Amino acid sequence: MYQGPHDVRVDEVDDPRIEDPNDVVVKVTTTAICGSDLHMYEGRTAAEPGIVFGHENMGTVVETGPGVVNIKVGDRVSMPFNVACGFCRNCREQKTGFCLTVNPGFAGGAYGYVSMGPYRGGQAEYLRVPFADFNCLRLPPGTEHENDYAMLADIFPTGYHGVAMTGLRPGENITVMGGGPVGLMAAYSAVLMGAAEVYVVDRVPDRLRLAESIGAIPVDFGKGDPVEQIKEQTDGVGTDRGVDAVGYQATGKGGEEQPASVLNSLVEVVRPTGSIGVVGLYLAEDPGAPDEHSGRGELLFKVGKFFEKGLRMGTGQANVKSYNEYLRNLIMAGRAEPSFVVSKEVPLDAAPEAYQRFDRREEGWSKVVLKPAA
Repeated sequence: MYQGPHDVRVDEVDDPRIEDPNDVVVKVTTTAICGSDLHMYEGRTAAEPGIVFGHENMGTVVETGPGVVNIKVGDRVSMPFNVACGFCRNCREQKTGFCLTVNPGFAGGAYGYVSMGPYRGGQAEYLRVPFADFNCLRLPPGTEHENDYAMLADIFPTGYHGVAMTGLRPGENITVMGGGPVGLMAAYSAVLMGAAEVYVVDRVPDRLRLAESIGAIPVDFGKGDPVEQIKEQTDGVGTDRGVDAVGYQATGKGGEEQPASVLNSLVEVVRPTGSIGVVGLYLAEDPGAPDEHSGRGELLFKVGKFFEKGLRMGTGQANVKSYNEYLRNLIMAGRAEPSFVVSKEVPLDAAPEAYQRFDRREEGWSKVVLKPAA
């Protein structure tokens, strides 16, 4: 539970229960700490104390409401971080990240996240899942590939979405800004899609090593301008596509925050008429922003260069339902193993320490999964 900036605690709360006929209750077997959780943890959102964190959840169904038809007690399931109804206009168009039903006055809902509705998160023993027939993805029974399937709730589909928004075609090359879990999933997705070259920009050594391990080309921005490094390797052209997997807390070489720096670097590094996918988080309000305009979500973006080069951009959180079933199938077929990003498994009561170490970007703490039953 969130108590305030840099303060989370494990506490007893009421068990979730069936509130609507289409609900189920899931016993959580694996839940992950996400980089997006750190935005709240660091006090960089309007989060109030009392939020139960956790939007990357999977487990076993232990109770179903009378209106649930397809999902049964005992099913092993993954839940997209998007809470969605399945019947509004956006859901019918597979834009489930922007459901118009589940969070009145806002397009989109999620578990355990500020402004995303009243849905308690799954960094807990049990989780209530609304509209369960729509929101639950059934998994093979047993415990095989547990950490692989845990990536289906958010970061694997989110990384895939970042690349899909660019329209990447086999044989093209792409720059991924950010080598955190989502950035690595974007790079991995680009490899799966047949990219000829995937450049991953970061400065954390273990992230760059992981990028190289999946066939990507690591670019350490601590050693120089990443745009120039990539252009040197592409005969001055840059790449066909680009993905922002960093967002508004981007930093410069010296560690100072530069909220628009990743976007502007992508404008420079992507070739004319190329495209950019943005899955790094940007907020309309940032209490900890380095300047007044950034605090209102107003960034100094190189729109002139963007227009001059004829670039295209896709933005927004992933519509997980658009991807999770066939990404599950790739895992089942042995064609994808996204758990390579998992660095630690810890029991639920160790979550406060895990948050501290993840927030400090300590080596070996880049992607933590919590095991409530451990």
